[in-house]
Amino acid sequence: MTQTLTKPLDQAARDVLLGNDRGGYTIPTARLYPFQWNWDSMFSAWGYATFDIPRAWAEVELLFASQWPSGMVPHMVFHEVDPEYFPGPDVWGAHQSPPTSGISQPPVAATLIRKIYEVDPEAGLPHVKALYPKLVAWHAWWLRERCFDGPVAITHPWESGRDNCPDWDIGMAGVPVDDSDPFIVKSRANSRRDLGLLNADQRPVASDYDRYLSILAFGRSVNWDDREMIENGPFLMADPGITFVLMRAYADLIELGNILGADTAELKAQEARLREGAGKLWNADHGWFDAYDIRSGEFANVLGSGAFLAYLAGVSRPAQDAHFARAWDKVAYGIPSADPDSERFEPRRYWRGPTWPVVNSLIAMGLKDMGRLQAEERLRDETARLIEAGGFWEYYDPIDGTPCGGPSFGWTAAVWLTWCGQGRTPLAADKER
Repeated sequence: MTQTLTKPLDQAARDVLLGNDRGGYTIPTARLYPFQWNWDSMFSAWGYATFDIPRAWAEVELLFASQWPSGMVPHMVFHEVDPEYFPGPDVWGAHQSPPTSGISQPPVAATLIRKIYEVDPEAGLPHVKALYPKLVAWHAWWLRERCFDGPVAITHPWESGRDNCPDWDIGMAGVPVDDSDPFIVKSRANSRRDLGLLNADQRPVASDYDRYLSILAFGRSVNWDDREMIENGPFLMADPGITFVLMRAYADLIELGNILGADTAELKAQEARLREGAGKLWNADHGWFDAYDIRSGEFANVLGSGAFLAYLAGVSRPAQDAHFARAWDKVAYGIPSADPDSERFEPRRYWRGPTWPVVNSLIAMGLKDMGRLQAEERLRDETARLIEAGGFWEYYDPIDGTPCGGPSFGWTAAVWLTWCGQGRTPLAADKER
């Protein structure tokens, strides 16, 4: 059953998704992100499920069609040529067809596939049957290639989905930069499309970008071999965000297996291993889950939204709950991506402070499942008010609500349709649109 339109913003959200549809895959937003991104695509599929179930499944299946033999599902798929985009397939050098990046992204797929299935189980069953072994292989890849008797590690900040959050600063500081690298030279010569489209104070700084490209250079040099990336790569950090997303994804994958009548004993063992290892993320000195450098063991010592994704996995500790309340009360709109009390907090710079409706939706999913309904309702209301006032943007200033990043953003539209826009009474301005 699909959702009934109740107000113009519902149609506007549909129009965003349809406007970003490139025939089987949905770009996040025009010009800025012109390809298929992994977790963006999954949220778009969830949004389509409110009004076009076949289109939702087509989105998911095209993403998984680019799964690597290792089981990894890449974070970008370059279906079309766009010579103006940087860094493109030549920078990645991943030797896939169609070309892809060489890293992954937060594995929200099992969780959102379950939600799409629940919209229409009869229509969804054959799709779940086809996708289930691919999900199993991807989850196994995470544990085999990214876990170290503990939490999930990432080999590039982009793999986290929270690209330049303060969590990664200590790891990024150790990444060497080759000033003669032709792609770094190209980037410095104004090849970054994001700086041509958006204010520089909303984007990662140049020194970070140099290091991102340095990690790509290493990946290219080893043909994105996972063992080489882990053992010799220039960046390796434990990520609370992906760890908690994967923990929740395992629970949903197990449920999908139960629906299919599959033997889920191995999945349950993998989930238990991950949950036990996640305890290593606990920074007892501060009382929150924290990223840390795998090789040095040094904590990032900064609270970020990745820690609050613990709620998505059903994990809660009183000390972190207190920090969650403190950080949230410091802002007006949703969960900030970095601690407002930190000197590294920047309310409008990409992942270093802004609130992201997509992350709010994941945190809220966990809050609701844990019975924290008042907190979920507050988060839903604050996120909805951002969209009602500013439209469907990539992210927002959590203090004053200023829209930031890319406009007409697909996953923000999807979050409106599936979560924060439901049950809203239209504002006067909405009624007039």
